[in-house]
Amino acid sequence: MYVVTAKQMRELDNIVIEKIGVPSASLMENAGKVLAEEVVKLCHEEQNCRIELRTPRNPLQEDEDNNRRAFEDWLGVRGTLRAEETLRINDRSQEHWYILIGKGNNGGDGLVCARHLQEAGMQVTIVYAVPPSVLEQDAALQRDAAAAYGIPAIVYKENEQLSFQGVTGIVDALLGTGSNGAPRKAYAALIREANESGLPIVSADIPSGLNTDTGELFEPHIRAKVTVCFALLKRGLTQYPGAEAAGRIVVRSIGIPPKLAADRGISVRVLTEEVLEGTLGMDLALRRSGEGHKGTYGHVLLTAGTLAMSGAGLLSARASLRSGCGLTTWALPYELMPHVIGKVPELMLAEAVRGNDGSWTKESAKRVIQLAEGKDVLAIGPGLGRFEGDTQWLRRIVEACDLPIVIDADALNMAAAGGEDFFLGMSRTAPLIMTPHPGEMARLIGISTKEVQRDRIAHAAEYAEKTGVTLVLKGSRTVIAAPSGSIFINLTGHPGMGTGGAGDVLTGMIAGLLAQGWSAEQAAAYGVYLHGLAGERAAYKRHNPGGITAGDIVDAL
Repeated sequence: MYVVTAKQMRELDNIVIEKIGVPSASLMENAGKVLAEEVVKLCHEEQNCRIELRTPRNPLQEDEDNNRRAFEDWLGVRGTLRAEETLRINDRSQEHWYILIGKGNNGGDGLVCARHLQEAGMQVTIVYAVPPSVLEQDAALQRDAAAAYGIPAIVYKENEQLSFQGVTGIVDALLGTGSNGAPRKAYAALIREANESGLPIVSADIPSGLNTDTGELFEPHIRAKVTVCFALLKRGLTQYPGAEAAGRIVVRSIGIPPKLAADRGISVRVLTEEVLEGTLGMDLALRRSGEGHKGTYGHVLLTAGTLAMSGAGLLSARASLRSGCGLTTWALPYELMPHVIGKVPELMLAEAVRGNDGSWTKESAKRVIQLAEGKDVLAIGPGLGRFEGDTQWLRRIVEACDLPIVIDADALNMAAAGGEDFFLGMSRTAPLIMTPHPGEMARLIGISTKEVQRDRIAHAAEYAEKTGVTLVLKGSRTVIAAPSGSIFINLTGHPGMGTGGAGDVLTGMIAGLLAQGWSAEQAAAYGVYLHGLAGERAAYKRHNPGGITAGDIVDAL
């Protein structure tokens, strides 16, 4: 599924209207109708749905087709009822919904929705945030149609409190993708009243007060129960905090062919099994030859760990093996060996020489380079610690080891200390994958963590393009940005995964997939996707989902 900015959506709208010849009024009619369908479906639901539930079914089920369908059900990209089925209801006269209308096309969508809900037997009242006379073009036509249908309407006044007595729900059609900045005047007051009512709110396309491109929330903003996204998923709905305000997200077609997104070069997609198999060309069954052996599936060299942070290396090593690679060797300080020998019987150990003060020296870099000979992938960073001169240590290794390298944790901080141009000019042909969390990303590009979080997709894409690395910007809704320009947004995962060591597990997984011959883009995308699914599985196994550990994630692979 493609993910678009407000500008890209406008361009696609214009192509459909001006070049294909679909009237804009038809698109508005379609949008309002599917919005009404989702309102009626919400009325039929027996229980609430929360965005935190990644699938509506237990992910422990083994049937992968069912898992995929469940994921699609949650995202709202399949299983929608036909309009005539959805709107064929018996008695909904007890349902009374307020339809909040702004002056733009979003308001026009809401007016169409009001008409279809009335046809379905529901009571509706239109609440204009502006005088109806200011509506223009298609929205004005829908205003007149609603009046002709006899739908009750009121004009909201800031100094008069709206009565919600007898009202059972609210449709938010105030501000669409074209708005930016904090809602003001009547819009702001109406948003506050809607939220304070405690009624379920269904937003048209995006919740009012949300930045379409970044997910940034302005004050005030609508807190929706359901957001009905028209045609294509908007970027702001995939990133927090916007995703939280959107509630359950449903993507509905309104007559804009998704193929147009590909034709226009839109490069951002949501990670699904279809994208992994189709776009990235992966065989997710990970079929193996009957003649395969441990050497067939790659050898990972992991450089990680100190005495104080031995767990980071253990977690990465276990995850590397669980990902399916044939062999994993952990290069670690000598003093750490007695503490880890036998902890993972399948793991091979090798000494990584360090200086007397525990620092990573020129000699230790030579040792890592020597150990990397004959290996397929190098993963470097978890639990290494920081010492003076470690940036040069990392540079020597990255320049000398022309094999795929996964850089994480302390190695990222070493790279950040070398400046934004750290990787530029290196005579490498093998790919680099970097897996920063937002704080590490901020250090890499010299801005604050808050600024990184304000537009995660843009920062990840810019860094990947500039440096030629495949960047995995971790966090809720992890972003994978490739040098080719492809960007993937991962929706799998669980809030309980916010625990120490979860990133070390991801490093090992990506390295293990790389060792098996996948490209950097494939290994990063699939590693992140599987990491999230494993976190979900680990959470569902426990009575306290918030108590899962990084080791639980490895066990769930």
